[in-house]
Amino acid sequence: MKKAKKQKIQYTRSEVLSGYAFCALWLVGFMAFMLYPIIQTFVFSFNDVTVREGAFEMKSVGFEYYIRALTQDTDFLQGLEDYAIKLVLYVPVITVISLILAMLLNNKLKGTGLFRTIFFLPVIITSGPVMQIFIEQGVASFPGVEELINFEALAGTVPQFLLDALQFLTSEFIMILWFSGIQILVFMTGLQKMDKNMYEAAQIDGASKWEMFWKLTLPALNPTIVLNVVFTVVMQSVFSLNPIITRIKGYMQQEGYGYASATAWIYFVVMLALLGLSVLIFKKHERRVKR
Repeated sequence: MKKAKKQKIQYTRSEVLSGYAFCALWLVGFMAFMLYPIIQTFVFSFNDVTVREGAFEMKSVGFEYYIRALTQDTDFLQGLEDYAIKLVLYVPVITVISLILAMLLNNKLKGTGLFRTIFFLPVIITSGPVMQIFIEQGVASFPGVEELINFEALAGTVPQFLLDALQFLTSEFIMILWFSGIQILVFMTGLQKMDKNMYEAAQIDGASKWEMFWKLTLPALNPTIVLNVVFTVVMQSVFSLNPIITRIKGYMQQEGYGYASATAWIYFVVMLALLGLSVLIFKKHERRVKR
């Protein structure tokens, strides 16, 4: 039996022009303000850069800075490792918590509008300096977590890497909630677009709410999950308090623009690799569900 061909969606001329117009706004901004600095930093990464009277003097060093960063700079390599571990912990936790909160806030109950506003407020007021003040005051940690969980007792029964992950998540719990605002709204949008008829049909067939979640809700939200994963990875990677970004800024003053540019490009490649891996995992799961 031959597979049915996918139907192509036909757009009117005005819809096509509107799409190009929206894309053009971003492209013009990217070409005007971002493309040249990106190319310039790539050139800097292969040169010893000296700033003299407002001009850059460059002396070619080839791949020296890249080799140095990947083989000799233990602080930078440790920072990349910590960044990767943080993403591995942050991304699934933020995604799951955002989905749970979105499903709770999507119910037609009194006060849900107020709670939606509360969860989205951090997106408006969060900035590097604000978050730095919260971290210094200890607001980012889960209150009373030491009394609720005895980490010393768990040390003898739980593997060390799981214990470290648990301690990290409890210490960063409030931060995780603060970084979940946009993801909650995206999930709520996906939930509100679902066809209620399929839930009614499943309920008539005797499906429980748990079964409807795994068989209907979660598969339908797969594209939304991928979108939120991409957003979470990018948001965590470019956040101003990211230790890697702080370290690269320090290299600009200590080691020069050339070495700082090389480490920035290494960080960018690592970020793309983690982003691609995350999307690949969820896309593979999406294809498996469709089968």
